Amino acid sequence: MSKLGSKMGTTTSTIGVFDSGFGGLTVLRALVARLPQARFAFLGDTARLPYGSKSRRTIARYAVQSAQFLVREQGAEFLVIACNTASALALDAIQDAVPVPVLGVIEPGADAARAASRTGDVLVIATGATVESHAYAAACRARGLRALEMACPLLVPLVEEGWTDHPVTAEVIRIYLNELNAEAAAQGMNPDALVLGCTHYPLLRPLIERSVPAGMRVIDSAEAAAEAAALLCNTPRPGDEAPCPILSASFAERVGNDKPPANANPPLAEIRCFATDSVEKFERLGSRFLNQPTGKVELIDLGG
Repeated sequence: MSKLGSKMGTTTSTIGVFDSGFGGLTVLRALVARLPQARFAFLGDTARLPYGSKSRRTIARYAVQSAQFLVREQGAEFLVIACNTASALALDAIQDAVPVPVLGVIEPGADAARAASRTGDVLVIATGATVESHAYAAACRARGLRALEMACPLLVPLVEEGWTDHPVTAEVIRIYLNELNAEAAAQGMNPDALVLGCTHYPLLRPLIERSVPAGMRVIDSAEAAAEAAALLCNTPRPGDEAPCPILSASFAERVGNDKPPANANPPLAEIRCFATDSVEKFERLGSRFLNQPTGKVELIDLGG
């Protein structure tokens, strides 16, 4: 039995959520809102960030180690990779390494863009590593969309500085988006959706929405991933009472089918957070992303 299972019991499913840092807490926040009956184990590999400066092989090794910790040590029955870089460069390696379903953030973000766009042209802002992978462009292309990606390296440090409603941040966003829209026009594109391809960016969504052209939809990939996870946990197969084929019936029953009465207050999800370094910083900054205290963050060592 896993450490988490032995401590918390086995009647409620555990969903593992992984990021190279703590930006993925925006995904966890969205998951908790949709799956309040689940227990969550979140791991931020803070000792080895940023992943974007590493090789694909190294990113895959780090991500697999983190995924295995969540499954083997914490009993996770479902993994959400709340890291765009790991989703872009290591999703296949993670899926091969663990015996549970794995969901990244890029495919759901592309699905949400497809649902939102009428013109078939979308914009993507992300970190340099995610843009260089062209994972969003490929996912959008597979859905019949044209995507123009742009790296916005100043946004993450501004978020971590706490400048989420600061005039400087608003001006930086305006400059980035003006450049991106000008490039789209030069390529003959007519974009009507903007994908936030970094888990830090949801904290900037109000500023971003004020800076996009009228009628452009802003797609939060964290919300999209959480919505996809909730659907996987709760959707029966046609003609069957079992959940989505990749999940067990017992998992879906424990996560999604035990809903409280409509007039009852939803239960508070149980959340356990782990980090490989800087737990004090994680606790301090993580509450901004999670929109509630992280609680005591546990320090773990995944090796080199």
